[in-house]
Amino acid sequence: VTADEGILHASGNGVPPVTKDYCIIYSSNWISLPKSLDNATFRTLENLTSTVLCNSSDVPSGLMKDKAVVVMRGNCTFLEKARIAQSSGAKMLLIASKPRLSPLSDNKTDFEDVTLPVALIRYNDIVDMQLTLGSEVNDTLYSPPLPEFDCSMVVIFLIAVFTVALGGYWSGVAELENLKAVASPGERETRRKKEENVTFTPVTVILFVVICCVMLVLLYFFYKWLVYVIISVFCLASAMSLYNCLAALIGEIPFGQCRIACCNKNIEVRLIFLAVFCIAAAVVWAVFRNEDRWAWILQDILGVAFCLNFIKTLKMPNFKSCVILLGLLLLYDVFFVFITPFITKNGASIMVEVAAGPFGNSEKLPVVIRVPRLEYSASTLCDMPFSLLGFGDIIVPGLLVAYCRRFDVQTSSSSVYYISCTIAYAIGMVLTFIVLALMKMGQPALLYLVPCTLITSSLVAWRRKEMKKFWKGSNYQV
Repeated sequence: VTADEGILHASGNGVPPVTKDYCIIYSSNWISLPKSLDNATFRTLENLTSTVLCNSSDVPSGLMKDKAVVVMRGNCTFLEKARIAQSSGAKMLLIASKPRLSPLSDNKTDFEDVTLPVALIRYNDIVDMQLTLGSEVNDTLYSPPLPEFDCSMVVIFLIAVFTVALGGYWSGVAELENLKAVASPGERETRRKKEENVTFTPVTVILFVVICCVMLVLLYFFYKWLVYVIISVFCLASAMSLYNCLAALIGEIPFGQCRIACCNKNIEVRLIFLAVFCIAAAVVWAVFRNEDRWAWILQDILGVAFCLNFIKTLKMPNFKSCVILLGLLLLYDVFFVFITPFITKNGASIMVEVAAGPFGNSEKLPVVIRVPRLEYSASTLCDMPFSLLGFGDIIVPGLLVAYCRRFDVQTSSSSVYYISCTIAYAIGMVLTFIVLALMKMGQPALLYLVPCTLITSSLVAWRRKEMKKFWKGSNYQV
C-alpha cells in the first residue's frame, strides 16, 4: 500500500476562528506534505461536490483559481481530475468519497507534471466541515510523523498485568479453599455445590482451538450478522463475570447481609441489587457502545471482569495442557495474521480484517481492551484512535499464570512459580510494545507472550527439580 495518512486542518472565519481536523489519504510518491502546521499554506475551500470533475467544462472558468477544491469521486482517474484542477488554477484538490477511504493507485510517473496536492477525504467530513465551520472555510494539509511511543501503551500494560496477576491470585485462593474442603468432610459437599470451575484436558484444548478457528473464519465471511451475536454474548458473559467478581468482594464484607425468601431459597438483598447493577452496566454499554468519548471505559471494566472470571473459572490440569493450549493458539495467531494475507483476495489478514470490521462495517467486536491514544497523529485521527489489546492476549497467558499459582498452593512453594510467570508476562508485554514501535504495525502479542511465559515456567520447574510433577500436575489435580 503506497497511501499515507495525513491531516486536513480546517479553519472557519469566526472570531476567534473555529478549527477542526479531518483525516485524508494521500500518496507521498506524488507529493510531500509539510510535517507541521508552521510550514503549511492555507487555501480557501471551494465546495464543488456537485461535480466529479471528469471534464473541464464541468466547472465555470476562474472559479477554482488559487483555491482548495473538493469534488466527488467518479469514474475518471485521480490523474485526470488533478490535471483539470491544475490547469484551472487550483492549488489543492480534495476528492470526496462516500465509501470508506481506500489507497490511491495511480502510477507515480503519471503524476510527474502534477504539482498540486491531491488527497482523498470522506464525504461526511465535508458535510461536517460546512455545518461546523460555516460556508467560508480555509484549509491546509500536513502529515505529522508517527510518534515513536504512545503513553496509552503504559495504561494497556498496567491493565493487562493487573488482570493476569489478579486472575492468577484469585484462582489460587479458590484452590486453597478446595484443599481445605477436601481435608474437612463437613465442608466437602458445601464446596462442591459452590464449585463452578471447568477443567481443560488436552482433548478439550484442541477442540477449543478448532472452534476458535472456525469462528474466526465465519466472522470473516458473515461479519455483518455474527457481530451482533458476539455483542449479545459479550453483554451476557460480562454481566455475569462482573457479578462474580463483585460478589467475591462483597462476600468479604460482614455488613448488609439481610435476606429475603424467594423460590424456597434465602437470597441476600445486596446480591439482588448487585445483579441489577451488573445487568444495567452491560445494557448501558450495549446502547452507547459506539460513543468513543466514554464507552471505552465501560467496555474495559466489563472486559477486565470477563477476563478475571475466565481465568479463575477455567482450570488447566497440568503444564502439558498449558503447553498444548498456548502453542496451538500461538500458531493460530501467527497463521491468521501473517499467512492469510497470501490467501485472501484483497491481501489483508483475516485477523486484522475481523478486528477492524470487514468491508468498512461500523460495528466492532467487543473483544479488546481499548485505551484512547494520547499522542496526536494522522493515524489517531484516521482509523486507530485507540490502542488495543485482545482479551485472548490476557486470558491465554493468564491460564498459565493461574496454573502456576495453583501449583504453588498445592506444593507450598512460596508463590515462586506465580511470581516468576507474572514477571515473564510483563516482560513479554514490554517486548511486544518494543516490536510494535519499531515495525509501526500491529503485532500478535502471543508471539512474544507465549515463549516468555512457557520458557520461564519451565526453567523454574527445572531449577527446582519439579519438572515431572509440574508437567503432569499434582496428585490432587489428577
